Amino acid sequence: MNDAYLPLNRPRLIAPGPVEVEPRVLLELAQPQMHHRAPEGRAKLLEAREKLARLLGDPYEAVIVTGSGTAAFEGALVSTVPEGAKVVNASAGKFSERWGEMAARLGYDVVKVERPWGELLDADEIAQACRGAAALTITHSETSTGALHDLEAIAKAARAVSPDLIIIADCVTSYGVAELRPAAWGIDVIVSGSQKGTATPPGLGFVLFSPQVQARLIAGTRRGFYLDLERELKGQMKGDTPQTPAINLIYALSTALDRILSVPLEVLWAEQKRKCDALVAAGTALGAPAWAARTSPAVAVLRPPAGIGGKAVAARLAEMGQRALPGQAPHEDTVFRLSTMGYADRYDALSIAGILEDAFGALGVPFERGVGVAAAWAALKD
Repeated sequence: MNDAYLPLNRPRLIAPGPVEVEPRVLLELAQPQMHHRAPEGRAKLLEAREKLARLLGDPYEAVIVTGSGTAAFEGALVSTVPEGAKVVNASAGKFSERWGEMAARLGYDVVKVERPWGELLDADEIAQACRGAAALTITHSETSTGALHDLEAIAKAARAVSPDLIIIADCVTSYGVAELRPAAWGIDVIVSGSQKGTATPPGLGFVLFSPQVQARLIAGTRRGFYLDLERELKGQMKGDTPQTPAINLIYALSTALDRILSVPLEVLWAEQKRKCDALVAAGTALGAPAWAARTSPAVAVLRPPAGIGGKAVAARLAEMGQRALPGQAPHEDTVFRLSTMGYADRYDALSIAGILEDAFGALGVPFERGVGVAAAWAALKD
């Protein structure tokens, strides 16, 4: 295959975060430095928080944390769950495992409910473990495996066993991407980050609290000062923050949210699903099927064709200027991961299908040229 053209390729972020960002959003970062205590800065914080709640679709109160989604999750945990309490950690991948490790290090009594990576969590198994528990940590869209767990069924089963349970959901790659109805499903806390579905540069974490859990926030938690979200929420509801926020990113976030809020949530969710379904369809047609039985609309985690590892596919894509990812350890070579989150549309999904054909061709995979793109088109028309 002739690679002479490769330097002319447009570099693309086709990984599940960070994602590509709209130029209009990047221009917000080029403004003269704004001040977070100025009236304009306070107004922009309130504006961004209101848009985050609209993107969720329910009247939850948003806290914007200057940090990653992991920082936001830690703040949510220490601000809602009493010291030493029993915490059930449901895990079936890298990121859900992280929340169990975090809870254990913070001194909670952690009970793990585990499934092999790529498999789906069982609602009844989790519910039985929640007897006598103070909280459940769970990941909705598992970015390491591409699985979309049935958050609604799990939350309802767990709540039936433990009515006062605090359910903290990692929605880092499902917020603004997958169907998410926290009030109807009984989710207390939603956690996400800026570099995923909201298509903003990395650096902000989001925590959205249900009306019910706000009354249970711990005042003056001893395990968090910067991440004391009870104090943070009080300030942010008035357009203020206890410490200096990443105000430039908040301006960018507010602009980024305008694009995805320009359509009803049901339209947004359906289009995100079609885009990812197109990637899965293209991969399947080329001999690279999805790993998970119930795929997330955030990320296509695909098994490479026989004889090729996930690292080789990701490396070839990188040579072509296309930044995808192999699997997470210990499954780096088991899969590779593609995404159309962020500033991407259905035509980007078609481009990725064609890019995948080129990559597989260079790696010696036998296939009929055009089958991946045709499969992607068929998925987009559904």
